[in-house]
Amino acid sequence: MSSTPPLAGGIHGPDALRPLLDTVLDALHDGAGRRAGPLPAGGPHSVATQLRVRAGTLLPEHGTGAEDALRTLVTALTEGAADPADPLCAAHLHCPPLAVATAADLAASALNPSMDSWDQAPAASALEDLVTATLTREIYGAPHTPNEPSAPGDAPGPSGDALVTTGGTEANQLAVLLARETTAHPGPLHLLVGTNAHHSLARAAWLLGLPEPLAVPAPGGTLDPAALDEALTDLPGTKLVTATAGTTDAGLIDPLPEIADVCERHGARLHIDAAYGAGLLFSARHRHRLDGLHRAHTVTLDLHKLGWQPVAAGLLAVRHPTDLRALTHQADYLNADDDTEAGLPDLLGRSLRTSRRPDILKIAVTLKALGRTGLGALTDQVVALAHHLAALVDAHPALELYDTPTLSTVLFRPRDADDHTIAETRRALLTEGRAVLGRARTDDGTLWLKATLLNPHTEPGDLAALLKLVEGHTPR
Repeated sequence: MSSTPPLAGGIHGPDALRPLLDTVLDALHDGAGRRAGPLPAGGPHSVATQLRVRAGTLLPEHGTGAEDALRTLVTALTEGAADPADPLCAAHLHCPPLAVATAADLAASALNPSMDSWDQAPAASALEDLVTATLTREIYGAPHTPNEPSAPGDAPGPSGDALVTTGGTEANQLAVLLARETTAHPGPLHLLVGTNAHHSLARAAWLLGLPEPLAVPAPGGTLDPAALDEALTDLPGTKLVTATAGTTDAGLIDPLPEIADVCERHGARLHIDAAYGAGLLFSARHRHRLDGLHRAHTVTLDLHKLGWQPVAAGLLAVRHPTDLRALTHQADYLNADDDTEAGLPDLLGRSLRTSRRPDILKIAVTLKALGRTGLGALTDQVVALAHHLAALVDAHPALELYDTPTLSTVLFRPRDADDHTIAETRRALLTEGRAVLGRARTDDGTLWLKATLLNPHTEPGDLAALLKLVEGHTPR
């Protein structure tokens, strides 16, 4: 008769986990060795077929046991993974997570607090308060005194709060929701986005039943303050302007101070999507690029980009904590009035989700382990790598550089190649498992290859090898 499987928590949990972790770590090593590259070769059909063969029957009549199941499936998943820790895996804002953050995530899974009531997450909720206050200070200064609420329209001051989200998309959606719910004007909220804005903002408007966003020109990839000023003139009601600090396609940063000036003149609310660029906050060398960030009513941060966290690690920073009252929600089994009056923290208004993981632990461990200088050094390294790659492209007679990088994204293309050839080159490298490059289309309609450098262990030789692969797959 089989015994009941062991649990991960409790006093005996670590003893049960130790041998299983050895199995997982060995499987990760073996799977990466079998793959031997940034992603598996063969394309979607080949990868799916191989996974089915490796996995076998997923729900057998009698289980295979923990060790066999872990070894089989972790090896199969690793063999078929796109590995962001490989220097030639550079397509997306998909970072290689730090080992220390991943280890912390294991502890979060083992303890399994649910961040929807204090009695499920006593220490985790207190840690979330500490981390959100710490990160909010990076944007807005010292936390606001709870008994002195800010009023809409107040000048930026020592204030702020932050919510933990699943990433930039949820944070952007929350920002639009808060703007809608805090409006003092009748009629719908008018959302103005640059043509360079992330797609999640248009989806947020659709999800919330708002009018289609007004698209403001972004010539050269950044929002034009003069065009924004014109768009806001005579526009009635409540207006939410969204700016971007780190565009998905080219890593560009909108002129934040000028946009904030325009918003103040027109009484418009400002949201800054800094999902990509927020990592510059830790860099003494590059932080100035985020000048004006503190003037936003809300700011999206996403530390599973330039923060080297396992997914998910998003936040929404809010300048006026009173705006969060719009999220107040009551469920007697989670935040009964008498419990709240007795001093139990109310967590239900900290998210639109009910059950949610303690993603804050890995962030807290990383902040403490590396500090501002350690995180800043990682950011400086990947920005420097982007500049090195750009210099290699610029000096290459067969390649064309889009522009000097702002963050860690480099756009380039083979000279004299048409869009079809560029798309085919990218897909060929993917199918062969040789390199993972992204694609981006600039506002003039030109298609570019995109390298997003988030791996601080990448060497200059890796970048030269990447360009050699591109050159070798481009017809002459």
